[in-house]
Amino acid sequence: MPVNAFYSEYDFEPLSGGSRPADYRTPFQIDRDRIIHSSAFRKLQSKTQVYLSGEYDFYRTRLTHSIEVAQIGRSICHFLQEDSEHLSDAFFIDSDLVEACCLSHDLGHPPFGHGGERTLHRLFKEIDGFEGNAQTLRLLTDTLYQSVSRQTGMSPTRAFLDGILKYKSTYSEREDPGNHFLYDFQRTYRDFAHKADSSLQGAQTDGAFDRLSSIECQIMDWSDDTAYCINDIVDGVRASFITLERLERWASREGLDAESQPLFDGFASDIRRDRLEAVFSVKIGEFIRSCKLVPREGPMAKATNRYAFCLAIDPQAKRIAKFYKRVALDLIFRSAPLQQMDYKGDRVLEDLFRAVSDSYLEADKPQSRILPEQAATLMREAAGDVNRKRLVARDFLASLTDGQALRIHKRLYDPEYASIIDLD
Repeated sequence: MPVNAFYSEYDFEPLSGGSRPADYRTPFQIDRDRIIHSSAFRKLQSKTQVYLSGEYDFYRTRLTHSIEVAQIGRSICHFLQEDSEHLSDAFFIDSDLVEACCLSHDLGHPPFGHGGERTLHRLFKEIDGFEGNAQTLRLLTDTLYQSVSRQTGMSPTRAFLDGILKYKSTYSEREDPGNHFLYDFQRTYRDFAHKADSSLQGAQTDGAFDRLSSIECQIMDWSDDTAYCINDIVDGVRASFITLERLERWASREGLDAESQPLFDGFASDIRRDRLEAVFSVKIGEFIRSCKLVPREGPMAKATNRYAFCLAIDPQAKRIAKFYKRVALDLIFRSAPLQQMDYKGDRVLEDLFRAVSDSYLEADKPQSRILPEQAATLMREAAGDVNRKRLVARDFLASLTDGQALRIHKRLYDPEYASIIDLD
């Protein structure tokens, strides 16, 4: 394999320490392959992206979204290597590493999309709430591999672990955290990611960590934005959440400014001419070419090239992304059908939480056996430690697909539903 001077042993070091055994793959290819072959990754096929999983069979799920984000991320790496004067055939951003980050970025998201995330955050306030990105880190470091008797993480490389840390402040370090945080116990993993900067080790941050993200994390973030604001819009039109009539009514109500009006006119024209798929495919390429590599300085830049550069995005591309996000928020996510699905997901998760709490977390109530064997075993091992039990409960509920959550809910609460064939 060609030598890539962009990375060093510091970037390759796994969380468990030392180095990995020799392999025909690079350390970052191993990271990526472990994600692809994990059950957590496969579960994304049945987790909500925009629409409830199974509601529309040919629209995007968390899995197809993650694959699209990974493709965009790889393309940005290839474009930067061709375009940037700072990169060469022997000094480049590893597209396998970026792909691993992109494929993993939604692993920790619970059933029922962002609505489910808000519900779990409310239900688990006593143990750092819930955050999808923090739960992704939890999977990679602690719970990705599970059996009846044990669970472990995958010991990711430092560069991979750091690449998925879009947010780095912990729950207790943020005022009234609603999202965008790590769990407090994950501070040690943050310290591992920033080992080269001794001034940050064990520190209570004032938000400084959130201003520090590796170049791979920045590429992942823009790839996610690109897929979200373009592909979700296309699905919104195909599912008839966005129609010309609704779009024009929205524009009239919003009172678009001079910057947004041309974007609205072009979007409406594309819908009218039924050219949305072709036009928006081109836009993905434009968003990729909007990226530029810019040198930066700092303590971390001296230790790794991952912090020696940042990703600059053309302002016009950012404006376009912001406009499409605004359309998606108002016409799709705030629409009555999606709000109804959010309400249903909230009700289902709250009911499941109550059942688990009644059966395992309340000392004065008889213990039931409603959890699958693996989760029940972890509950028993937690013994009298209520917070550890809550941690197991949070991991279990977050790991469910939309379908699993609905089926378990039916078995527990629907008198007419009594299937013993479907055992998950």
